[in-house]
Amino acid sequence: MSVIHNIFFFIIAIGVLVTFHEFGHYWVARKFNVKVLKFSVGFGKPLYKWVRIHGEDTIEYIIASIPLGGYVKMLDEREGKVRDDDKPRAFNTQPVTTRFAIVIAGPAFNFILAIIFFWMVYLMGITATKPLLGPPVADSIAAQAGFESRDEILSVGGKSVQSWQEFRLSIIQQGLDGGVLSISVRDENSVEMIRKLDLGNMKLLEDERDVVKKIGFKQWWPSLPPTLGGLVEGGAASKSGLKEGDLIKSIDGTQITSWSQIVEVVKESPGKFLMFEVEREGEINVISVIPASREIDNKKSGFIGAYQQIPESLKQELIVELEYGPVESIGLAIMKTWDTSILTLRVFSKIILGEASLKNISGPVTIAQYAGLTASISFSVFIGFLAVISVSLGVINLLPIPMLDGGHLFYYLIEIIKGSPVSESFEAKGQAVGIVLLGLLMFVALFNDFQRLMQ
Repeated sequence: MSVIHNIFFFIIAIGVLVTFHEFGHYWVARKFNVKVLKFSVGFGKPLYKWVRIHGEDTIEYIIASIPLGGYVKMLDEREGKVRDDDKPRAFNTQPVTTRFAIVIAGPAFNFILAIIFFWMVYLMGITATKPLLGPPVADSIAAQAGFESRDEILSVGGKSVQSWQEFRLSIIQQGLDGGVLSISVRDENSVEMIRKLDLGNMKLLEDERDVVKKIGFKQWWPSLPPTLGGLVEGGAASKSGLKEGDLIKSIDGTQITSWSQIVEVVKESPGKFLMFEVEREGEINVISVIPASREIDNKKSGFIGAYQQIPESLKQELIVELEYGPVESIGLAIMKTWDTSILTLRVFSKIILGEASLKNISGPVTIAQYAGLTASISFSVFIGFLAVISVSLGVINLLPIPMLDGGHLFYYLIEIIKGSPVSESFEAKGQAVGIVLLGLLMFVALFNDFQRLMQ
C-alpha cells in the first residue's frame, strides 16, 4: 500500500474520531448555555474556516493543518477579559458539576462512537476463520496441556469462542495475569472436553512476540495447492503483476508444492528480489517480487499481500459467517466496547508496572499503516479498526494526567471534595508535569513507530 493511501485513511480516521470527541464537549457546553467561541479539528495553521451564527452566539469553525487533535474554545475569564453580561456564560463561572459534565463528554462520545461502529460491524455480519488448532509447538505450554491438531476451541474461561480472532483476544484478556485457563474444545472425533492451559507467571506482553505463538498454538490449515486466491490492493504481490488464480510452481528455482512453502520463503526474504515461476492459463510466467518488511517476534519478516485460494468445499469447514440482528448487535457492541476499554486499561497498567513492553505503545505512523491496511481489506474491517481506536482515545483521555481531560476531571474531583477549586499554582505545576509525561509518551510512540519502519 502506498504512503498516500495510508495517509489518506489516517486523516479520515483521526478526523472522524477527533471531530466526534470535540463535538461531545461542544454539544454539552451548548446544552448548559456555556458560550462557545471556536470549534477546531486539528491544530496549527487553519486550512479552512467559516463562521456560523447560533442565536446570540457567533462560532468560528476551523479545520487546521495538524490532524492530531482538536479543541473547543469557550468563553473563560482566565483567558481574557469578559463582559459583565457574558460572565454567567463563561466556562470558569459554571458549577463544578457542569464543568465536569462538559469535560467528560469528550471521552464519553468516543465510547458512544465505538458502540455505533461495533454495532455496524455486527449488523453487517462478520466473516472469520473457525478456531481450529494445528499441531502445537513441541514442548510448548500448549503441547504440555494436551492440545491436539484439529481441536476446535469452544470457550476460554467459560466465555464462548466462535472464531480464531475471538480465541486470540480471549487468551490475552483472560491470560494477561498468568494462571490456569480452562479451555473447552471439541476434538477431531467430536468429543468435547476441558483442557487446562497453565500459564504460570508468564507475562504475555513482556515483548512484541505473538502471544498465541508464544504459548505454542498454531492455526490449523489444510494442505492445498499453492494457488493465489486474492491479493491485497497496493501490496507487493499486486504491484509485481501476480494475479488471482496464479499457481506458484517455483521461487528462485526451488520447487513449490504447498502454500506453507511460499509463506516461509517470503518471510525469510524481506526486501529481496524473488523470482516467482507461475502457471497462468496454461502458460508459464516468471515474475519478480520484492516482499515488504515488517517486524514479527523482534525479527524482520517479509510479506507480499496475497492469500491462498480455498475451494468452496473447504470453506464450510474453515470459514464461519456470524450474523446478528439490530437489537442483538446493540448488546454485543456495548459489551465489546466495555471489554476493549477494560483490556486497554489493563495493558496500560502492565506497561506502568513494567510487566509489559513499552514497544506495545504505538503512534501515528503505526495507526496510519493499520488505517490503510484495514481500509484495503473492507469497509467493515476499517469501521472495526476505528471502533478500537475510538475506545483507546476515550481511555487515554480519561487518564488522570494534567493536560488531558482526565487531568481536569481529577482537579474537579478535588474541588468537589474540598469545596473549592485547586490553586492556580497547583494547576500550573500539574500542567508542567502533564507536558513532560505527554512528551515522553509521544517520544516512545514515535520511537517505536520509526524503529518498525527502519526494520
